[in-house]
Amino acid sequence: MVRRSLLFTPGDQPGMMRKAPESGADVLVFDLEDAVAPDKKGVARATVSDVLTSPAFRPDCEVCVRVNPVGVAADDDVAALAPASDHVDAVMLPKAASADDVRTLERLLGEHDVDAAVFALVESAEGVLNAQEVAAADATEAVAFGAEDLSADIGATRTDEGTEVLHAREHVVLAAAAADVDAIDTVYTDIEDGDGLREETAFAAGLGYDGKMAVHPAQVAPIHDAFRPDPADVEWAERVLAAKADADESGRGVFRVDGEMVDAPLVAQAERIVARADADN
Repeated sequence: MVRRSLLFTPGDQPGMMRKAPESGADVLVFDLEDAVAPDKKGVARATVSDVLTSPAFRPDCEVCVRVNPVGVAADDDVAALAPASDHVDAVMLPKAASADDVRTLERLLGEHDVDAAVFALVESAEGVLNAQEVAAADATEAVAFGAEDLSADIGATRTDEGTEVLHAREHVVLAAAAADVDAIDTVYTDIEDGDGLREETAFAAGLGYDGKMAVHPAQVAPIHDAFRPDPADVEWAERVLAAKADADESGRGVFRVDGEMVDAPLVAQAERIVARADADN
């Protein structure tokens, strides 16, 4: 499953949620956490449930709900999702600091018969240091990196270059890769800077990230542009996979493409390129 873009929409804005599929995002994230004021949490829970259960709302993409952290209001959030459980593909857990946090959310989902994957949002010093165990938890299908909250947690000053969070950013993608789950990059907060978003997303893709979180529908297209592989790379990948099929038939583990020896790591790279190219089709 391709998760290049995860678009956040406030859970107390029904019109915006219903319109969100028009963005073309791979994943819609209806937010019950930071985007909703404390005194509107109850309204947001009911609103998200109403939108998800509406027969008119059947988007052709994944639907995720970001709940509040465990120990705060995650139990109330999950309970409110029970009537809409058939229409929730994933639940995002903010402030994920350990595998126990993921397991707690998994237990809550089970208690309310919500069969959904967990996207763990790592956005604290503790969470980054424990990213490997968070990613390896049974329910985790994706690990997202939150640079803004992490910076606040450690007292770092955010810069355009992002060097203050680079180590953590790389650590999270390594943890995701080790657990064979998706890695989702942090948000880009300047909504009007499409070129900057494109550049940062391309950098994240180069680090190994599979997708990026978005805070506005206008950010979806630049994110997809940045993840779209170069046509020459797609042609190379298709040649590699075709040659692999021939090699499999003859029992060879290593083979040549364009004069280059190809083994399992390059095959994996080719498969990744083709998967990203196919996402536009």
